[in-house]
Amino acid sequence: MAKKSSKYKYLFEYALFLMLAFIARTLPRITALRLGERLGDLSRLIQKKRVATAAENLRRAYPEKTSAEIDQDVHEVFRHLGVSGIEMLRLDLFKGRADLDAYFTFSGLEHLEQAYALNKGAFILTGHIGFWEVGTFFLPVLGYPTDFVAKRMKNPYVDRYFEKLREASGGRCLESKKGARRIFRALTQKRVVALLLDQHISRSEAVQVDFFGRPAWTTPIITQIAMKQGVPIVPAFAYRTEDFRYHVVFEPIIQLADEPGQEAIRRNTARLTACIETAVRREPTQWFWVHRRWRD
Repeated sequence: MAKKSSKYKYLFEYALFLMLAFIARTLPRITALRLGERLGDLSRLIQKKRVATAAENLRRAYPEKTSAEIDQDVHEVFRHLGVSGIEMLRLDLFKGRADLDAYFTFSGLEHLEQAYALNKGAFILTGHIGFWEVGTFFLPVLGYPTDFVAKRMKNPYVDRYFEKLREASGGRCLESKKGARRIFRALTQKRVVALLLDQHISRSEAVQVDFFGRPAWTTPIITQIAMKQGVPIVPAFAYRTEDFRYHVVFEPIIQLADEPGQEAIRRNTARLTACIETAVRREPTQWFWVHRRWRD
């Protein structure tokens, strides 16, 4: 009985989700993204716990800021998340090189080219910054066979919908749960594997490193595979510009030496986490501050 009840609940949620998706996909692009800003404003008024989490995280990350500055940042964070939600629903509407040229500029693309030329596959190190999902469009269009590691959503109907969006340009989704074997297989096929490194992970699967001056449990999976297999790591971040285009920054290759011991894994994971922090500091209101990244 409980299973049937859950199914009906998921179907009801999915029906509401499809209504929003229809509106987001039917409206002209800029109008839809402006709607996303308004939805972000509404979400900020409704989701008091998320607002409190974002404000607390920002206060501790930027202790020099005034209360008014923190409030303004929270306002911008929720607008950003509202736009991101609409962008995600329109992800498969990007088409080929024409849209790549129309909406994207790239800095440091040569770093990805150099990493891929090593013929070991490559990691894209990123986080919940800017429009982080848009790599599922531009990486395959740029000619890189790419896999994207993603966590399954609770609602299976919504999950399948998003998987279809993510794979529309030719990339593949890899489930994050017990994903090490899938990642290793993709790398042996000389594919690019994109992972987000800025979410809380349970202690049993994590190492503890500093992020904005606070200890945070972080997955060492990129570090472990890169150290053992010599896989190059390219940090990359897709920032949204004021005119709703995207500037994608690829940073220089990181290559980790194969050192023994847990301390080497922790130290290298801290190095990668520092890359994420630097990227967030470039555009602080384009990060996912509503996530409980730090858990005592």
